[in-house]
Amino acid sequence: MPVDRPEGGTAPTAKGARIDLRGMTKRFGASVAVDDCTLTVEPGEFMTFLGPSGSGKTTTLNMIAGFTDISAGGLEIDDLPVGGIPAHKRDIGVVFQHYALFPHMTVAQNIAFPLRQRKIPKAERQRMVAAALETVQLPDHAARYPGELSGGQQQRVALARAIVFSPRVLLMDEPLGALDRKLREFLQLEIKRIHREVGSTFVFVTHDQEEALILSDRIAVFNNAKIEQVGTAHELYERPATLFVARFLGESTILRGTARPDGAGSTLVGDGFAVRTAGRVEGGEGGTAALVVRPERLRLTTDDPAGIPSGTNAVPVTVVEEIYLGAARKLEVILPGGARGLVREQAGALSDLRVGDRATLCWHPDDGVLLPDDPTIERIFT
Repeated sequence: MPVDRPEGGTAPTAKGARIDLRGMTKRFGASVAVDDCTLTVEPGEFMTFLGPSGSGKTTTLNMIAGFTDISAGGLEIDDLPVGGIPAHKRDIGVVFQHYALFPHMTVAQNIAFPLRQRKIPKAERQRMVAAALETVQLPDHAARYPGELSGGQQQRVALARAIVFSPRVLLMDEPLGALDRKLREFLQLEIKRIHREVGSTFVFVTHDQEEALILSDRIAVFNNAKIEQVGTAHELYERPATLFVARFLGESTILRGTARPDGAGSTLVGDGFAVRTAGRVEGGEGGTAALVVRPERLRLTTDDPAGIPSGTNAVPVTVVEEIYLGAARKLEVILPGGARGLVREQAGALSDLRVGDRATLCWHPDDGVLLPDDPTIERIFT
């Protein structure tokens, strides 16, 4: 799907290159791995490709790198068509999930490898290696071997090797996937810092929604070989364009029914409820729709529904599960019609509700997003 360049976001820098995907397609025999992807990554931007396994994100990255040929469409870097340029001549840095360090070389020798390939003089190589080690905060590890390093240190060495020659584009394919949660969180912040310092254009592949939200200037959500939506983390989370994006990026409570135009918005009528929403579904009256509300936007109360403020949506529910999260808790509820929903309560503002209690679920009409329903989506998430 065509995607316009953003009006705001990260400002272009002299160090980062612009990447233009123009209807880029990849076929493997009769199978289509990437289907007509059009996207612009701005100079110096941190763009994340997010999606489930097999959605096309890694294949798209590999086409940008030159590791995979393009079947149709085009690819330009700074207005230069690069589809026919071999990978080693694109001057792109790449970081993989499995470090790919040479075990018989020291850290300094590993980082210097791309500089030797480019025939950089020895004195200059040493200076550039030292600078890269400083950037990844490993200045005292130059003489060590990969087997003497932790997983996080090895990944930082791989990152140093990728940035040492100052590429205008840095591609990262699930670089933190093999690390434990604490280390991932630490390195996410390190990658953000390095991106700010080096100014290159970063393209990052992950299936981890939280990681994408933390790192990215913008996110391209992939599904079934296509880009479903591109936007900032806030745009995708608060205003998803499709039910897939809403379900994949964060948790949601979803009510399904028939959408009927009602003033500037709609009324969604379902099994045992009728609620207001600010949006409309294309197709107008009679359209099957799904109302998506994020769990933190919902409130549970045992108050008499008659006392709930006018204009607030309210539906009866039953609490069936409680999940303690430390700084918050999630309550799973049964919605009218039998579907399940989630409510997130922050510590310090917890209700007295427990499993088995009946309550009223409330939210403001502006806090829901009305989307065309797609029952096939649920099979992906169950």
